[in-house]
Amino acid sequence: MTEDLKTKPDRAASGLCTTRLAHAFLLCVAFLMLPLTPAVNADEASAIASSNAPVCDGAAPWPTMFAPRSAPAETILNITWLVIGIVGVLGIIVMTLIIFSIIRYRHKEGDETTEPPQIYGSNPIELAWTLLPTLIVFVLFMVSARGIFEIQKETPPEGALEVTVVGHRWWWEFDYPEYGFVTANELHIPIGDDGTPIPTFLSLESADVIHSFWVPQLAGKTDVVPNRDKNHLWLQPNMAGKYLGQCAEYCGGAHANMLITVIVEPESEFKKWVAGQQKAAVEDPAVAKGRDIFERTACINCHTIRGTVANGTFAPDLTHFMSRSVLGAGAAPNNPTTLRQWVFDPQTIKPGCDMPAMKLTNEEIDLVCQYLETLK
Repeated sequence: MTEDLKTKPDRAASGLCTTRLAHAFLLCVAFLMLPLTPAVNADEASAIASSNAPVCDGAAPWPTMFAPRSAPAETILNITWLVIGIVGVLGIIVMTLIIFSIIRYRHKEGDETTEPPQIYGSNPIELAWTLLPTLIVFVLFMVSARGIFEIQKETPPEGALEVTVVGHRWWWEFDYPEYGFVTANELHIPIGDDGTPIPTFLSLESADVIHSFWVPQLAGKTDVVPNRDKNHLWLQPNMAGKYLGQCAEYCGGAHANMLITVIVEPESEFKKWVAGQQKAAVEDPAVAKGRDIFERTACINCHTIRGTVANGTFAPDLTHFMSRSVLGAGAAPNNPTTLRQWVFDPQTIKPGCDMPAMKLTNEEIDLVCQYLETLK
């Protein structure tokens, strides 16, 4: 009886240890599966993918790190596979030994109830389970450190396009200082007409709170922090296409709809796009009434349209608004139907955004939309 009471706590502790190991293994598997979850929902991804910019075979229909199309993303995925491989092998070995021990040494009817002889200490075993984890951690540390220094370059690669990225609640501003214009929510970058990768160097800053710039097919997640030195990120895409990403740091009510579209296009097409973006807004007398309504409302306090009295900086530059495939930072495709709904009440498309409903009449909404549709 005394022996039975003595062994029960040991068996309970052993069972608890086994349960905790099993839970830890399952948590590791669940954690490693997290990158497989798309960062945007299916409707938003479909809206972006079906919009008017071309999507090549290199771009996945939603953000994923498992189809890299840029040197930094390839580095990250290689490290990820190494970690998954090591953890997977160790997990299989540990779980196999646990399952074997549970089956082989479980208490059977007729077994002795006395505790077997206890053996304390084994120098070879203790040395092995100290050196092996140390070696694994050292390898992972060296590989990760090399990857970090390779990805987080502080100076632009030679011949790189430089773009300043400013995170706002809840949209992205892209400033091309070399070309002298600013746009929003869609980042255009070049690739050689023959497919040769051209690096792009991004300087990241925030206008308000902490954001995080993440386009997983092109590079890793990089925080955008206010009131400090800029973080930097470089991309070197090897295939044209439209790549999807989003803010990956919770930043308020409309965070989930703060999406990113990166359009990688041949250099000749990129230069045509730049030439168009450098021009002021086209004046069309046919939509003068809509322009007058736009200029007498609060719209001009937040938005800029070059060549007009609108010079706000709180919201996206609309000079070439209709050249973008999406509106509301990816919340909806940019077409006449969604544009009208957006002008009528933005909250129905992007709940939590700062743009209020202007309370315009149906006729005024139609006139404003007609004006905005000329901003190409």
